[in-house]
Amino acid sequence: MVRRRISPQPPSRLAIWARRLAIFALPVALLAVIFERTGMFEIWPVMATFGAALALAALAILLALAALVSIWFSGASGGAQALLAIVLAVALLGYPGYLAVKASRLPWIHDITTDPYDPPRFEVVARARGRDANSVVYGGLAVYQQQRAAYPDVEPLETNATPQQAYDAALAVVTRRKWRIVDERPPIPGRRDGRIEAIAFSPIMGFRDDVVIRVRASGGGARVDARSASRYGEHDFGDNAARVQALLDDIDAASSPEQIERAARRTSRPPAANGQPARR
Repeated sequence: MVRRRISPQPPSRLAIWARRLAIFALPVALLAVIFERTGMFEIWPVMATFGAALALAALAILLALAALVSIWFSGASGGAQALLAIVLAVALLGYPGYLAVKASRLPWIHDITTDPYDPPRFEVVARARGRDANSVVYGGLAVYQQQRAAYPDVEPLETNATPQQAYDAALAVVTRRKWRIVDERPPIPGRRDGRIEAIAFSPIMGFRDDVVIRVRASGGGARVDARSASRYGEHDFGDNAARVQALLDDIDAASSPEQIERAARRTSRPPAANGQPARR
């Protein structure tokens, strides 16, 4: 009896191309991150590169779905490649998709301040912004009304610490967060407020957001105001409000009497003979 050999169906070319596009989208996205974090290009080439990566991932999903339909009817191989393409593409599109959903629930603002009537001014970082960057001029009460409705907890910090103590606490918090400090001016009683200007970076892409902190005397203590603004884009996805809230919470904790006393003990502790701090 002669056995008839059944030749296997060739793999689906749609599945092959879906996998190739999904894999290729990953280094393209990584390239955009490198461009932004190293400062090699301005924001628009970075966004164009990252947008191309997302478009490739979306196209890979469409090709993979078409491949699965074709495989179902033709019996061709390549199902694993199509599924791999979908997994890789969804992994790349997942976080941008989450941000898109988040943006739909938040106001289209990118500048958050605790003082809308006299917002802390950007001075040094204003000169570092490109021509296509957002304006450093605050948008006024119309913007603040949207901020107030979405982020009612963003308030100035009133503390019993002296202006110098509050400034030292703010500087320590900014240093601990590893923001790039571009200007720092301690307060001089009766002459000037304390000011810290710094650049914060988003965790994944490394986008630059500008931050300014102002410390001034208030009653028997100090008032700390903060402002955080995105350099580019009309929507900040709530990042600036979250940054200001966390920043003031940390400054409040660092300027508490217990923390100030602990810091004073550390600085006043005499060194031992071997150069190490003396132990009690």
